[in-house]
Amino acid sequence: MIAGRIGAGRPAIDVPARIGAAWRRWRLVPLRTRIGRALLSELERRRLLPWGAVLFGIGVLVFFQTQIGAGRTGLLVAVATALAAGAGALRLRARSLAGGLALAGVAFLAAGFAAAVHRQQAVAAPVLVAPAGGTVAGFVESLEDRAGGRRLVLRLEAHDLPVEGEGRLRVRATLRGAGVGALAPGDWIEARVRLLPPPEAVRPGGYDFAKSAWFAGIGAVGGVVGAPRVLPPPRPPGLDLVLAARLDVLRNAVTTRIAEIVGGQAGAVAAALVTGKRGLITEETNEILRAAGVYHIVSISGLHMVLAAGTVFFGLRALLAAVPALALAWPIKKIAAVAAILAGAIYCVFSGAAVATERALIMTTIVFGAVLLDRTALSMRNLALAALIVLVREPEALVGPSFQMSFSAVAGLIAGAEWQASRPRRPAPPPGRIGRALRGVRNGLSGIVVTTLIATAATGPFAAFHFQVANPYGILGNVLALPIVTVLVMPAAVLGMALAPLGLDAPAWLAMGAGMAQVIAFSEWVAGLPGARVVVPAFGVGALALLVAALLVVTICVSPLRLLALPLAAAGILAASDPARPDLYVDRDGRGLALRGADGRLVVLGEPGDFVLAQWLQADGDPRAPDDPGLVAGVACDPLGCVAPLPDVGAVALVRAPGAFAEDCARAAIVVSRLTAPAWCAAPHVLDRARLARTGAATLRLRDEAIAIETVRRTPETRPWLARE
Repeated sequence: MIAGRIGAGRPAIDVPARIGAAWRRWRLVPLRTRIGRALLSELERRRLLPWGAVLFGIGVLVFFQTQIGAGRTGLLVAVATALAAGAGALRLRARSLAGGLALAGVAFLAAGFAAAVHRQQAVAAPVLVAPAGGTVAGFVESLEDRAGGRRLVLRLEAHDLPVEGEGRLRVRATLRGAGVGALAPGDWIEARVRLLPPPEAVRPGGYDFAKSAWFAGIGAVGGVVGAPRVLPPPRPPGLDLVLAARLDVLRNAVTTRIAEIVGGQAGAVAAALVTGKRGLITEETNEILRAAGVYHIVSISGLHMVLAAGTVFFGLRALLAAVPALALAWPIKKIAAVAAILAGAIYCVFSGAAVATERALIMTTIVFGAVLLDRTALSMRNLALAALIVLVREPEALVGPSFQMSFSAVAGLIAGAEWQASRPRRPAPPPGRIGRALRGVRNGLSGIVVTTLIATAATGPFAAFHFQVANPYGILGNVLALPIVTVLVMPAAVLGMALAPLGLDAPAWLAMGAGMAQVIAFSEWVAGLPGARVVVPAFGVGALALLVAALLVVTICVSPLRLLALPLAAAGILAASDPARPDLYVDRDGRGLALRGADGRLVVLGEPGDFVLAQWLQADGDPRAPDDPGLVAGVACDPLGCVAPLPDVGAVALVRAPGAFAEDCARAAIVVSRLTAPAWCAAPHVLDRARLARTGAATLRLRDEAIAIETVRRTPETRPWLARE
C-alpha cells in the first residue's frame, strides 16, 4: 500500500485508505439525503436566480418553436399564469420550500413565454409579400459605406408595393454607381427600387434571415436602380429620425476619418471597432480573422465594452488617486464606476447599439453597479440578471449565436474564476523586482491561454451548430492578438474619441491602426497554417440541447450535482459527432438541388446559386467551394432538365421545361421543378413551385427505402415573418 507522509516526524497518513473510508461513508448516506444536501448547498450559494433565467429562456424557446398562443388571448393567459404562480410561490416559501420553488419555476416559464409573445406583436410591421419594383419615396434612416457602394435603410412614406401589415415599410437597399456620394442620413429621396421579401432559410434548421429582419423592422431588401433624387420633404421628420440621422452622420464621419488616417484594412477594422461600421472590411480580411479564431474582435461586444469602460474606470481612478485631497475625501472608486457606466453607454450608442453591444452594456452596468453598492462585481447572479434584462427586452436574441456565445463564454469564465478562488493557496516568499516582472508576464500569458480555452470550450458547441466551423488554432490566434487589443488598440480608441473634439485625435488613430495591422498580420499567419479552418457537418437541436444542458450544469451548480454534466456532455458529443446528413437538398424556388453521390459527397443539379450552394456544402461538412468542378461531375442535363440516380429509391429529376413532365413524372421517384407540375404527375414526391411556395426549402433522407421530407416551414405555419402564398 502506498502511503503519503505530510510533515516531518509525523505519523504516516494512509491516503488511499482515507479516500476509501470517505467513499464508504458517502455510499452509506441514502441517495435522497445526498441529493437534498446538494440542493441545500445550491440554495446556500444563491444559485436559484441563474436557474430562473434558464427557465425564462425555456419559456421563450417554447413559444418560438410552437407559436401557440401567439394572439392577445395567449399573452393574457401567459401573464396571468406568471402572476398567479409568482404569488403562490411567495405564499408557499415559508411552509413548503419545494412547492414554492416549483411555482417560482412555473412563473419564470410563463414570464418567458409572455415576453416572447409580446415582443412578436410589438415589432409587427409591413412586409413585402412578393418580388416587386417601382418608384418609392421616403426618408434615409442610415447609410453605410461598403466596398461596392452604400447600404441604405429607407423609411418609405409613399410606395405602390404589395405589402401586408400596418405602418411604414422599412427597406434595406444597396446603392451603386451614380448618386452614391450625394446622400446623407435624414434626406428625403425619390428612387426606383427592385425589392424582394427578406429571404427564408436555405435549408431546414439554417439561418433564417426573414426572422431576423422581422424583429429588426425590415420588411424588404433589394437595390436602388439608378440615381435617387433628393427632394424637400413634404413634412418635417420626427424627432427620433432627426436624432438617428445626426448620429449616423457623425458615425460615418468618424469612420471615414479613421479609415483615411490609418489606411488599408487596418484602418477599416480600427474604424469598425469605434463606430460599428464594418462595410469597409473586405471578405478576405473577415475570412482571415475567422480562420485565426479572432473574428470576435470585429463585433463590438463584451470584450470591447469591458476594455473601453475599464480603461475609463482605471484611468480616472488613477488620476483621482494621484490627488491626496480627493483620494481621502471622496469615494473615487465609485466616481470612476459612474464614469465607466457613462462611457459604456456613450460607446454603445455611438457604435450603433447593436444587440451584442446592448447586452455588453447591460452586463457592464450591472458589474459597475455592484461596485457602487459594494457588492461582488462579477458573479453568476449578476450574469443571470443581465440575461433576464436582455431577454425581457429582446427575447428573440436567445435563439441567435451572438447571445448564446457571449453569455456562455462569460458563464464559463465566471465558473472558472470561482473554482480558482476556491482552491487553497500556499504562501510563497515575495519575489524581487525581476521576479515580479516575470511573474506578471507569466500570469498575463497564462491568463489569456486559460480564458481562451474556457471561452472556446463554452462557445464551441454554438459555433459548430450555427456556422459548421472549428478553428483549431484559435488559442494561438488569441494569444497573439488579445494582448495587442487590450494594451494598445482599445486604450488608443478611448483616447482618440476623447481627443476628437479638439482635433488632436490623429496620433491615437495611428497608434490604434499600428496595433490592428499587427493583429491582422498575426491572424494571416495563423490562418495560413494547415487545417486552420475545419468544416464540420451540421448537427441537430437535440445534440445542442444536451451540450447546453451540460454547460449550464457545470457552470451554475457548485455541489456534486455538477458531475451530471459529464453524461450530458458525453451524450451531446456523441450525437453531434455523427449527425444524420440529408441525402437531398432542394432550393426554395426549385431551381436546383444537391444529392449525395456514390462517393458520399454532394452532386449538384441545376443552378441553386452560389450562396445557397455554399450553405449546403457547409452544412454537409464539405470544404469544397461552390465553383468546384467535382460538384457537377457525371451530371446529365439538357435544356429540358436533369436526371440522376438515387440509391434504393430510383431517380430524381429536375424539370426545367413543361415538356419534361410526362417522362420524368413516370420514371422518377422525386420530381423537383421551378414550374407548377400538372395535376396528373404520378411521381411519389413532387416538389414543384406550388409546394415549395408553401414549404420553403426542403431536405430529404432515405430511410429503409422510404423518403422522409423536412421543410423550412411546417404546416400549418403561423410565423408572421414568412412570406404569404
